[in-house]
Amino acid sequence: MASHDERTALLVARIASSLNRRLVSLTADITDVLYTEIPDLRADRQLLELLGASVEGNLDTIFHTLQHNIAPENLEAPAAAMEYARRLAQQGVPVNALVRAYRLGQTNLLKLVFDELGGEAVEPELGVPVLERIITVMSVYIDRVSQQVVAVYERERERWLAHQSSVRAVRVQEILAGNEHPDAGASAALNYVLNQNHLAAIIWAPDAGAGDMLAKIESAAHDFSGFMGAVTDPLFVAADRVTGWVWVPLGTRSAPRRDYSELREFLHDRHSELVVAVGGITSGPEGFRQSHARAQRARALAIAAGKNAPVAIAYDEPGVSTVAMLTEDPAATRTWVQSVLRGLAADNENAARLRETVQVYLANNLSNVAAAKVLDLHYNSVKYRVKRAAEERGEDFTRDRLSVELALLVCQWLGPAVLTLDQAKGGHVGGQ
Repeated sequence: MASHDERTALLVARIASSLNRRLVSLTADITDVLYTEIPDLRADRQLLELLGASVEGNLDTIFHTLQHNIAPENLEAPAAAMEYARRLAQQGVPVNALVRAYRLGQTNLLKLVFDELGGEAVEPELGVPVLERIITVMSVYIDRVSQQVVAVYERERERWLAHQSSVRAVRVQEILAGNEHPDAGASAALNYVLNQNHLAAIIWAPDAGAGDMLAKIESAAHDFSGFMGAVTDPLFVAADRVTGWVWVPLGTRSAPRRDYSELREFLHDRHSELVVAVGGITSGPEGFRQSHARAQRARALAIAAGKNAPVAIAYDEPGVSTVAMLTEDPAATRTWVQSVLRGLAADNENAARLRETVQVYLANNLSNVAAAKVLDLHYNSVKYRVKRAAEERGEDFTRDRLSVELALLVCQWLGPAVLTLDQAKGGHVGGQ
């Protein structure tokens, strides 16, 4: 007969194995909690994927440690956790946000353990020893790993500040934060005139495994600036190893030398591995901040859009500023889109075709004939598709036309992120 300790170990292993089978969903849940509860972790949405990888690596390590009775004192932090700490250091996210993430993650994991234990038929004499073993392993692991990632963070922060043109980078951060009133001294420190028209942009590598891309990004920033009509050298600041901020000096020029469609062609030919978010032209020191803030919003939309995003996205292009605001609460936006479009929000080709037709139909003042010319269809085909779309939605498009147009625009940008795969209806959404 198995000893008391052996039965305890078997029950601990069974609980850990059960949790590990739900690794993907548990990772998503805890990542969502950390992202929601710790505002500093929301500074850059591109890091959300890396946060998820860090959470998954830590959970997987803890579960395997419990399953196989491994001593937690011998464990090292997962590679994704180390990289996430480095990236937070590069972004200037406070280290206490990183420490809090581990504490909050531990609290949420303990709740899952209690729930799992409650579903087991546990002999009374095993309950306390099982909890003691799990809590001890988790506490030792979290304490050890949090020390490791904090050490990595601090080393990276020191290295990063030394690597950057620190005076310029810190001065830019102060101006953007509104902590400094820009004057001639600020312009001299930056080697960039603040009292002129600016076109701010953010350039980044969307591939999370791209490594250190700063040299390529800085080269692209200079190419981009010259293409858009810079009168002198641009101001470039590295945000992290895969992201750069740039301000194009336009002097008195009130419009860029090239339009955004030309810019997309240029970037596709010269820097296809990068994405650019443009903030539009603004003026003076306040414009320096404003154009950058707009570029950040455009970037948030590009990241949310994923593969739907073009190689260059500009805040002042039609619809971008509006949809960008809606990316701040993706769950609420998805719910709203589906409540407006209902069956028309299905994630399949037929529904996409109907949405495109309705979008053109509404843009052409409900004219089947005008929409048919744009879509290169017979007007009867447009009429049929609009009728089918209204049936899928459950009503026509005249009563709340503005909401429908905005919901369709969101679908155009965000695609599957706001759509629903309705298999029951997916094969029946029709169109010619």
